[in-house]
Amino acid sequence: MIPAEFEDLLSRAGKRVLAGTHPLCGALADPKRRFLAADDLLDRAKAGKVRRVLEEALTPVLEPLAKPIPPETIWEMQRDYGELLPKTSRNSTIFFDSRREPGVKAAERIGLVRMMRSASFRAFAEALAGRTLRTGWGLQVLRYGPGDYAGPHNDHHPENPAAARGYIDLHLSLCTPGVAHQWLVYSRAGHFSEIVSVAAPATVTAYRLPFWHYTTPLAGTAKAARWVLLGTFLFRD
Repeated sequence: MIPAEFEDLLSRAGKRVLAGTHPLCGALADPKRRFLAADDLLDRAKAGKVRRVLEEALTPVLEPLAKPIPPETIWEMQRDYGELLPKTSRNSTIFFDSRREPGVKAAERIGLVRMMRSASFRAFAEALAGRTLRTGWGLQVLRYGPGDYAGPHNDHHPENPAAARGYIDLHLSLCTPGVAHQWLVYSRAGHFSEIVSVAAPATVTAYRLPFWHYTTPLAGTAKAARWVLLGTFLFRD
């Protein structure tokens, strides 16, 4: 159900990205462009099959991730309008820090890791980035249910020399039919003025990080879900 190569999950338009003939090729090479989204790069029928495999195999082994707003952000303030908000979020996830984790074992068993480690997955990210990316990229799986979100954050890692000057995130977003809406809001010229839907059945988003953004609470039926398959790629040059 999950192809060995990411290329086999692509639509005709998505394969043009790999071939270097799509208008989005090299889009993130422009430092002024931090984000792109497209809902026609994945084959929807194939993406739907992958999503159903994820729901059956991975839902039981997901780890809940909840970072609420700390109450001290209000009650320990000393000055008017001096509030500082750390990153907040609520979703479920699989971290790939150890192959011993139940979620990682399940992801390997269904072939998800193989697809996300495939050469075409990295080649696709490179085509959008317009530059060479390192091998050994990071992986994560996220699942957003009703009310799940990610608060404003910038994904800057100044303590990591390899990532401090920027990197690329590639997200494959697979939604169930019950999702009504979820939005990615990001900054341009210092304001949260840009918004794009991530509620389509199969969406590709790519980020040239760091920059400020957040994901609104998912709205939909009780069983609605958005799966995010995430690869983090460091620049090679």
